[in-house]
Amino acid sequence: MTKEIIINATNEETRIAILEDSNLVELFVERPEYERMVGDIYKGKVSRVLPGMQAVFIDIGLEQNAFLHFSDVSATYQDYFIDYEEEDAAPENKPRHKRVDDFNVAKNLKKGQDILVQIIKEPINTKGCRVTTELSLPGRFMVLIPGKRNIGISRKIADQKERRRLKNLARQIIPDHFGVIIRTVAENKQ
Repeated sequence: MTKEIIINATNEETRIAILEDSNLVELFVERPEYERMVGDIYKGKVSRVLPGMQAVFIDIGLEQNAFLHFSDVSATYQDYFIDYEEEDAAPENKPRHKRVDDFNVAKNLKKGQDILVQIIKEPINTKGCRVTTELSLPGRFMVLIPGKRNIGISRKIADQKERRRLKNLARQIIPDHFGVIIRTVAENKQ
């Protein structure tokens, strides 16, 4: 299979076409006045925690602070705040920990704290962008998800033998503490 990338850049816009065997498979168009931000990942600082609004405002270096709703704080992120305690009476002295339900965004996130977030909604007028702590790194054939351990496969891949093959392949290549979602275009790919 031959792959080509064709780029046409002007002052008004940049167009990028990806061809496989002379067939267009992806087309990207970017204009300077509309810089797409969804999917960008930032290390920000908590600027305000507002329990009444169930929101956290994060300074990510843009004109407006980003908005993080309490519901967008993922369980993976919450795991960083679990308290592990040694309990003498526990069987085999295994550490026990608080349940994720014990995590309280309003109490556990503090002003000035660093936080890793990903933009899920573009800013609108005077409102900043919306962010989440549920990070994902999308690629052509799969989406890499830090902090997860699951392997998901597109429902559009119906052949069970192919699903098993893709799952086994994913197990061989993904790093520890990462999950993946295998996309439909990965079907029958080596």
